[in-house]
Amino acid sequence: MVTDLHGCFSCRMVVATETWATSNVLPEATEIYLTDSTTFQKISSQKQPQGILAVYEKKTVQFDPGILSRELLLMLDNVQDPGNLGTILRIADWFGIRHVICSPDSADIYNPKTIQSTMGALARVDVYYQPLQELLTSLDNIPVYGTFLDGDSIYETELSSTGIIVMGNEGNGISPEIEKLVTRKILIPSFPVGQPTSESLNVGVATAIVCAEFRRRMQP
Repeated sequence: MVTDLHGCFSCRMVVATETWATSNVLPEATEIYLTDSTTFQKISSQKQPQGILAVYEKKTVQFDPGILSRELLLMLDNVQDPGNLGTILRIADWFGIRHVICSPDSADIYNPKTIQSTMGALARVDVYYQPLQELLTSLDNIPVYGTFLDGDSIYETELSSTGIIVMGNEGNGISPEIEKLVTRKILIPSFPVGQPTSESLNVGVATAIVCAEFRRRMQP
């Protein structure tokens, strides 16, 4: 992941084990330190660290409202778990979604667990924290999709190549304020229909299914 971030972030410092450095290429950094595995284990927060840590400057991104009408974006309404946020960024990266808009109360993109979960996707996906209600209210003729239990099956609904996909909070889903601004409610149906099943899907899993279907429709 360290090498994935390199090139998009300015690297200040790298700390690696001598073992790691002998079989890998160290990224360029202002400061580079090599140490033994025992010492490295003490400074790492992981139980089984890979052997390298790095300190990068945060990426500065400027939100351009114009992307709302040009691209397919993800919008996260109060996603609280850092691991879920990181997983969603990784999913966005996989499906070529380059912009993710988070509500101000969503998890911090620079939480260590979030960064680890992105597996380098943070270098390619821009994340913005914006008041969602204010932003959605300002839209004009831009489709806003949201997942709901009373929505239309995603497999039978017309999907556009641009627009916004809203994913909600882990426990409460999309908030009532944002639900009012969703223009197209969609459902990921369970199978077989009518059979008792799990109450809901993990938000990361649901995001992957929705993004996959959107991109499948775009295939020639």
